[in-house]
Amino acid sequence: MGLTPMMEQYLKIKEGYQNCILFYRLGDFYEMFFEDALTASRELEITLTGRECGLGERAPMCGIPFHAADGYVKKMIDKGYKVAICEQVEDPKLTKTIVRREVVRVITPGTVMDSNSLDETKNNYIMCVYGNKIGFSISVADITTGEFITSQTNDILGEVAKYNPAEIICNEYFYNQPVASMLEKQLNKRLDRYNEWAFEYATAYKNLCTHFSVLNLNGFGLEGKNLSTCTSGALIAYLSETQKNALKHIFKIKYYSTNEYMVLDLSSRRNLELTQTLREKEKKGTLLWVLDKTKTAMGARLLRKWVEEPLVDISKINKRLESVEEFKTDPLLREEIKEILNTVFDIERLMSKIVYTTANARDLVALKNSLANLPALKQLISTSTAYYQSEIYQAMDPLSDIYEMIEKSIMDFPPFSLREGGILKDGYDLRLDQLRIAKNEGTNWLNDLENAEKERTGIKNLKIRFNKIFGYYIEITNSNLNSAPENYIRKQTLANCERFITPELKSIEDAILGADEKIVELEFDIFCNIRNLIANEVNRIQETAYFIAMIDVLQSLGEVSDKQAYVKPVMNTEGRINIRNGRHPVVEKFCDNLFIPNDTNLDLEDNRLSIITGPNMAGKSTFMRQVALISIMAQIGSFVPAETADLCIVDRVFTRVGASDDLATGQSTFMIEMTEVANILNNATKNSLIILDEIGRGTSTFDGLSIAWAVVEYICELKNIGAKTLFATHYHELTELEGRLQGVKNYCIAVKEEGEDIIFLRKIIRGGTDNSYGIHVAKLAGVPRVVIERSNEILQQLNEADINNKTKNIAKTKKKPEEKINNNELEVIQELKSMDMNSMSPLIALQVLFDLQNKIK
Repeated sequence: MGLTPMMEQYLKIKEGYQNCILFYRLGDFYEMFFEDALTASRELEITLTGRECGLGERAPMCGIPFHAADGYVKKMIDKGYKVAICEQVEDPKLTKTIVRREVVRVITPGTVMDSNSLDETKNNYIMCVYGNKIGFSISVADITTGEFITSQTNDILGEVAKYNPAEIICNEYFYNQPVASMLEKQLNKRLDRYNEWAFEYATAYKNLCTHFSVLNLNGFGLEGKNLSTCTSGALIAYLSETQKNALKHIFKIKYYSTNEYMVLDLSSRRNLELTQTLREKEKKGTLLWVLDKTKTAMGARLLRKWVEEPLVDISKINKRLESVEEFKTDPLLREEIKEILNTVFDIERLMSKIVYTTANARDLVALKNSLANLPALKQLISTSTAYYQSEIYQAMDPLSDIYEMIEKSIMDFPPFSLREGGILKDGYDLRLDQLRIAKNEGTNWLNDLENAEKERTGIKNLKIRFNKIFGYYIEITNSNLNSAPENYIRKQTLANCERFITPELKSIEDAILGADEKIVELEFDIFCNIRNLIANEVNRIQETAYFIAMIDVLQSLGEVSDKQAYVKPVMNTEGRINIRNGRHPVVEKFCDNLFIPNDTNLDLEDNRLSIITGPNMAGKSTFMRQVALISIMAQIGSFVPAETADLCIVDRVFTRVGASDDLATGQSTFMIEMTEVANILNNATKNSLIILDEIGRGTSTFDGLSIAWAVVEYICELKNIGAKTLFATHYHELTELEGRLQGVKNYCIAVKEEGEDIIFLRKIIRGGTDNSYGIHVAKLAGVPRVVIERSNEILQQLNEADINNKTKNIAKTKKKPEEKINNNELEVIQELKSMDMNSMSPLIALQVLFDLQNKIK
């Protein structure tokens, strides 16, 4: 026995999609066979059956209804599978052999189009990463919006953290680099290797030129950017291969340099909770949550992008601030604009569906409704003097022709399916109108014709009848045959009558018979033509969608600034951060107006580094984070939570906050801490903002103090970094650095003591403190009273012993002549004398310190 023709076809198609679950269309179902069936039945929890396939045993089989496929596809994608959709590509009525089938699309995590499977406020990115001995590059696309961007960068972790792609493909070289393993372990990102030929420069260049229909890439800023060309060309190849679509909505590439934006590494993005909280991974409790008052999905996605990419160009920042200010000060304008924005659907994703030819009539109506009020929106900003509002007014196309096309053609409330009819309005197409008239008035036509023929022939018993074999006919009894007109064409002879047809009756028959089927087919053809005409205008429509998103983001920032009493920051070029009564934008939302504001004074001279001491829970971390968030907000183009804010451009924000083990990578708390410190010391510049919290707490007291001390010295030295830094610590000894190191200033948290109780005033004041109030914090946390009492006893004994002072005295005491120095100590002394400390990096100095300590021990 051999395979059945259908099973032969299935296996031939499956051969080309071994890494996918093949959804094979059979009538009203998608069927899966063999290994795919076993996998799908298990993952989708559907019944596994069997089908005769021509072999000795039945083939394992399972299936799903085609109309419910989206939900099942989502489940497979969420579980890490790729799904190949195989459709019937010819009408079964038109073939006598097996229906031809082809894979029409491969759905992967980064190419999901179903709106029910996606968060409308987030982009669904697919990223391509390329690496060679020269460096790395990334290209990122969102096929639901048409966005395509690329850059050459070595900070792959930071870029992946920023875009959070649903899927990453890469070349073999990158897959074998340590950073690839870090992506999988630290960010839980799976990497799939793609065809090496696609990354070859000549191939990639040709692919891009073919896709964009250009002779060269000069207009895209890719000339000379060989790495980005390789990545972008490979990504276009992958999308073309999986989507089997011209991808007309991807009509440009944006090349960007990472120097255009504030650099925020993975640690800083997590610690500052810009778009998701550290623990619950939710939006609520983040900076984005505070700022997002957008009314459209497009605006929500654009605002998220602004939060992820703060600007470093002071001119662009001031243009955004100017535009936000106009909305902040004009609540009436905001309300009118929001009213219009509430009627706007997700135009970007609607256009992607239109380009993909998956949009139905309701999608076109949604597009029409979104465009209906664009002239009014444009008129609202016609008198604006702010930069972006003026620019949008001049450039925005209200797309009136697109609106009119849909308004004239598509019913206001069409059915979901394109195969039911009832899509197009009367009067749009003459052929369709005639068919509808035939369908609705066919009976009247027949009655009128019968009466007319009776009168013309004088045959009173003339009848117009119908049967499925002969269709419509005129029936005349034998007694009246002599009165039959010459234009009657004999169709059938019976015992007592004759049946005739006339050209007019034949015309009516053609109009009536199959009118429903013809209406559906004609409506579908006309609709597809309208959809194609709209798809051809994708450039115009997507540009207008971007302008709408811009207005939405600006009004959102204006709304928040007004409601939260934010102020417009003044941007300076002198490296100064001077904040009066600054507030944490997120924490104050949970404080019911009880938040305690604080001042900040940092510059490149006498106030480079602030050492902040004080108890836990008193607000040190909140204060430091708020300074970082205020800087980020300003460079987003937002007003900031403060009484006044005089801010400089910050090129990077570094944070080292908290402590946790990374079990997945086998790194201890202290190793993670030192790795993050090393990253800061090796990459910060004088224009960076550094937030350090409790450096050195993961090791012994003297080790930790030594490291913290050395780090402060290294940062303060202008020849090393000289960056503006907030340094919170429990090592009170570090307060001695004020006066010793230029630029160091001491600050502490004000505390009010009332007997054995303390009150954290959460106010940052000048000066240091030598009390961490740890036992008081333990008491507040609910530690049993007996433990608290014993802790106080031990603390009193330690204070009386004054261990630290004795240690200092011992260090100052000279050795007596009779005391001998052992060989290890002599060796350590010699090594110390021979060291060139100025040439050592902090990490090398740290390693040397460990080695010397071990020798002494």
